[in-house]
Amino acid sequence: MGVQLREIVEAKKIDLKDLAGKIIVFDGHNILYQFLSTIRGRYGEPLRDREGRITSHLNGLIYRNANLIEAGIKVAYVFDGKPPLLKAETLEKRMETRREAQERYEEALREGRYEEARRYAQQAVVTTPSIVEDAKKLLTLMGIPWIQAPSEGEAQSAYMASKGDVWAVASQDFDSLLFGAPRLVRNLSITGRRKLPRKKLYIKIEPELIELETMLEHLGLSREQLIDIGILVGTDYNPGGVKGIGPKRALKLIREYGSLEEALKHIEGAEFPVPPEAIKRLFLNPEVTDDYELEWRPPDVDGIIEFLCDEHDFNEERVRKAIQKIERGYKRSKETTTLERWFGAGT
Repeated sequence: MGVQLREIVEAKKIDLKDLAGKIIVFDGHNILYQFLSTIRGRYGEPLRDREGRITSHLNGLIYRNANLIEAGIKVAYVFDGKPPLLKAETLEKRMETRREAQERYEEALREGRYEEARRYAQQAVVTTPSIVEDAKKLLTLMGIPWIQAPSEGEAQSAYMASKGDVWAVASQDFDSLLFGAPRLVRNLSITGRRKLPRKKLYIKIEPELIELETMLEHLGLSREQLIDIGILVGTDYNPGGVKGIGPKRALKLIREYGSLEEALKHIEGAEFPVPPEAIKRLFLNPEVTDDYELEWRPPDVDGIIEFLCDEHDFNEERVRKAIQKIERGYKRSKETTTLERWFGAGT
């Protein structure tokens, strides 16, 4: 999902402590997909409660956010609204891919090919309205603010970051950079060890920071030119991009010719399902809103226990430990904010 710029983007490894006191906004749907695909049983099956309802996402939200909040990070979430019309083809292809993956998962499971089954299960992840609503409910109970975007969540997140209301956007995708986010933090929800696909090897996953201005200066590009590269490589609005062009070649073309319009004159057979200008406008002038509020509250202990333990069969002892982390983080955050106001008032 999203534009693939990994080959030309340099990221700086960071530690959670580097983000203490910072406001980080997560692309809600992006994070839910991560939790739903990675938090699974031995054979690739999602976690479920006694009623058969999927709970992998709730598991990720309570335990991962508890660690982030305890580390002093002020977390917020943005959820997607109505997708742009230009995204229809991408969404349709994703659903077809997931349907095929689900069929292959079930077949591999029947035949005892469990490693393959787990891989297909991760590709078959689907978020439903009930999954999103449960996520919003849990965030509210945890005291974490969430915002409903009118359209693309990453566009709204980037807008909030560009205004200075949040410090950075947290996402695995690079799209927020094209939308103008000054900072992107990756791997914030999946730190730890991760097994490489089809190999008995594990790699350490650490948070990494990408600063837009630093990256553009290093590449010798403007943000508009970065968008041009994204369009050549392929975005959610023109999946696949121009055949045969990856990030490095796209970078070379834009550096050489200065713009997408000029580069296309030298690319034989380049075709787009929609005008490139329309895609560019979506990144430069996306639909966003100023109607949001960022307010953090102490966790509703009884509400969380009732929702996770009574309703969804979570282990109460483990949930209470997570809540204690949230309470400690909230208390420290409030004390820090009070001190900042006190010293600020006296200067």
